[in-house]
Amino acid sequence: MAYVASAVAATPSSAGGCIFCDAIASGNDRRALVLRRSSQAFLILNKYPYASGHVMAALTRHQGSLGAATTAELAELMELVQSAVVALGRAYHPDGYNVGLNEGRTAGAGVPGHLHMHVVPRWNGDSNFMSVTGNTRVLPESLDTTYDRLLSALGS
Repeated sequence: MAYVASAVAATPSSAGGCIFCDAIASGNDRRALVLRRSSQAFLILNKYPYASGHVMAALTRHQGSLGAATTAELAELMELVQSAVVALGRAYHPDGYNVGLNEGRTAGAGVPGHLHMHVVPRWNGDSNFMSVTGNTRVLPESLDTTYDRLLSALGS
């Protein structure tokens, strides 16, 4: 029930800041769902996932444009995306992945001011259509369980 009740304050953060900046400044990676950090990017579990294992790789620096990101930032971002795909393969054995980035609200970015990429594991016959047709999410496990499975698969 706590998960459902918390959906009201989904995005942006309840403090009026950025959910990504708040997560990396929290001091508690588990509570903030941060799975891995590098010097210029980090990997975070999506609090409102489309599927179990839905993660995001985000830049550490608060900025929302591919054009404004440095080559080094983008390299670290993609390294985290790659490590997420490998870890998801180990932990969940999906049939495929959706990997994507939406720049700007018009393009679908839920947090347009902070560049991030989504990695969503997919399975043949999964229920991902529920988010589109019924505005409903189907999650077979808790976020805590997903966090532990991915942390283990990442070798952290």
